[in-house]
Amino acid sequence: MLTIQGRNLRSGGFCDRLARRRFIEIGSLGAFGLGLPGLLRAEHAGGVPAAAKGKKSVILVWMHGGPSQLDTFDMKPEAPAEYRGPFAPIGTNLPGLQICELLPEHAKVMDKCTVIRSFSHGNGDHWAAAHWMLTGRTGANGSDRKARYPSMGAVASRLLGPRLPGALAAVNMNDGGFGFHGAAWLGVNHNPLQCGSFSYGNEAGSLPSSDAKSFALADGLSDRRLMDRLALRGQLDGLKRRIDGERVFDQLDLVEQQAMDLVLSGRVRKAFDVGEEPAAVRDRYGPGWGEQALLARRLIEAGVRYVSLNTGYFDDHGNIGPALKDKLPRHDRAVGTLIADLADRGMLDDTLVVVAGEFGHTPKINKDAGRDHWPQAQSILLAGGGYRHGQVIGSTNDKAEYPTSRAVGVEDFCAIVYHAMGLSIEDTVVDLTGRPIQLVPGGRVPVELV
Repeated sequence: MLTIQGRNLRSGGFCDRLARRRFIEIGSLGAFGLGLPGLLRAEHAGGVPAAAKGKKSVILVWMHGGPSQLDTFDMKPEAPAEYRGPFAPIGTNLPGLQICELLPEHAKVMDKCTVIRSFSHGNGDHWAAAHWMLTGRTGANGSDRKARYPSMGAVASRLLGPRLPGALAAVNMNDGGFGFHGAAWLGVNHNPLQCGSFSYGNEAGSLPSSDAKSFALADGLSDRRLMDRLALRGQLDGLKRRIDGERVFDQLDLVEQQAMDLVLSGRVRKAFDVGEEPAAVRDRYGPGWGEQALLARRLIEAGVRYVSLNTGYFDDHGNIGPALKDKLPRHDRAVGTLIADLADRGMLDDTLVVVAGEFGHTPKINKDAGRDHWPQAQSILLAGGGYRHGQVIGSTNDKAEYPTSRAVGVEDFCAIVYHAMGLSIEDTVVDLTGRPIQLVPGGRVPVELV
């Protein structure tokens, strides 16, 4: 749980720089002890300003375990029963497009979406595929799960920072991505703030965590009392600044001021309190995953650049019919409502919503009435982000086994996400050896989107 920690306030703890930092510390990273200032400090490394120019943001809805293409957006009603599965298709508001009957809220917004039916890659290992999808690079696998490269959210934190001053760059809800939403060698400063306790813990240090009560003043301090104490601290810092030729204290104060902005401005603090939303809005999204989707929208409004959330575990090797009857309606309500709400608020063009998992599932239902790993074909959903929508990109054969037109790969997927934030795959970050490396080693945004 994320907390604002006060220490020795009545005995002059604010006259000690460490105590001051602890006062505004949010969360922890185990042995690293990284707090909110640490999360923000990364924005200044290498001269990268906080709230870098550009208003685009991303919400990644991660379908942990991998969704079945035949039971979502690439139904094959004419295929034999052992392929087409237990569900029927329904029409959508995009003429000619049918999707699963368990996705009625999606059906209302498909004119604002693009379905990529021809997404394909060659790795059926959960860990390896998730790492590849979320970072654009291969590395981790089932036997060696260490994160080898930073996630797209961490890269956005490093190169762009938050959209608005005093906000966070990245937030991850409920993990679900096999732990690869973190920063790896970019450093724990660029790990996202994590909501929810589920994590595989294979990142470079734990992710800082939070809940809706996280952003509050310690020990009942009022804004006025806090600012009075900081003013005194500023006077005592004056002498140090005058003898600090390298301006270290100025840099620390700039970072810590942003931390104070988070606490005092109220924007991010209020974003985490979904209870402020009208009851009708909360009811529209629904509980659980719906509340996560609503929080994602609120965080984007508050200036967060990159939000990722997870809607369950879709690796249904057995009894896929009952499993999806439980999960898909909740996923549908959360995602369909999110897209509609962003559009109604005029936010969708500046916010890319991307829905994907690490791979698809076998076209033929197995002996246990489930589907197994199948990376050769997956359907991915996109909405907003300034792209052209109301279309289907690519196709698969009559059993949804493999692409028959316009194949799209992992590097293309990452290029889509980066481009929506104003980045290029040719932009660089510096790796552990001190060498600049491209964000993604290849790929391009499909021309149909632009």
